[in-house]
Amino acid sequence: MSSKKRRLSLVVGVCGALLSGMQVAQAASAPPLSEIKVLKVQSPSCGMEDISPGQAQTHCDHEGPNIKIYVLEVGYGRSPQAGLDGADIDGVRIRVCAFDNGDLTECSGMVSKIVGYLYIFDMAGKQRGTFTLRNTSINAPGNSLSTQIYIK
Repeated sequence: MSSKKRRLSLVVGVCGALLSGMQVAQAASAPPLSEIKVLKVQSPSCGMEDISPGQAQTHCDHEGPNIKIYVLEVGYGRSPQAGLDGADIDGVRIRVCAFDNGDLTECSGMVSKIVGYLYIFDMAGKQRGTFTLRNTSINAPGNSLSTQIYIK
């Protein structure tokens, strides 16, 4: 069967289901952003430093070429903007899922509850500065959240 015929068959099937009174499953809306926080900062000189809520700067003097910043974003944002002293920095994003008991983990395979993302940013050889991440929810209430920390 050609792809055009398959698409037509799918459209006819969905329309038929609607006309016959059958319910069609709908996806739940994505949760708005509710939290963005720096979890850890990693460097060759200090290893992995845990960041406490409200902590304004790192305790350790991070040095070395591979300083990484780990940030948890809960909810769905539309366009994250990360920077170090105003200059954009690159990172990777990993989906985070929740278990029924509330524990968070990296999502793998078929997942039923994605709750946000873990970002890992690379300071690209810089030794210190103020890291900032901002994002805006993809849906109501359209709120914007941000976090920042001074990496010393």
